[in-house]
Amino acid sequence: MPFTHDVAMALQAAAVLANSGLDPDTLETVADLDAFYDGFGYTGRHDGDAAELAQVRAIRPELHRMLTAERDDAVGIVNRVLAEAGAVPQLVRHDVSDWHLHAVGLDRELATRILIETAMAVVDVIRQDEMSRLGTCADADCRGVVVDLSRNRSKRFCSTTCGNRNAVAAYRARQKG
Repeated sequence: MPFTHDVAMALQAAAVLANSGLDPDTLETVADLDAFYDGFGYTGRHDGDAAELAQVRAIRPELHRMLTAERDDAVGIVNRVLAEAGAVPQLVRHDVSDWHLHAVGLDRELATRILIETAMAVVDVIRQDEMSRLGTCADADCRGVVVDLSRNRSKRFCSTTCGNRNAVAAYRARQKG
């Protein structure tokens, strides 16, 4: 894998969050947000209320733009997000995680921390010229984010649902022909 564990996790979490706004919406309740927070091992402030849920839901379009932009456009998005948050990268170690980067304090609101962690992860993607690992789903009817961390760069679909739908369509087309 070309990225450190924390970068890979931030990219995957951002993709899940960006895709949660697709139909059907999978981030509708505080319990959904709690599951996301716990599932991706976030630490720090987590208010666990409707206001926090609304803030996190509101950043989904920005995450989608950041993860699907062309390289030069992604630079502009990342720089703006980092500047607006007053990001100051620092090495931290906590819980079971060894030294890694945080650019805002753990006391900042969750939506800001998610945006900044994603921006910092995209910085690594840009610097390593690996933007081809980020993109949109190959399903013609889907605009979901795909983060391809596979060795052979073969991931094309945002979910097994999209992959299965396309496999079935291809099978049916072969049977017809």
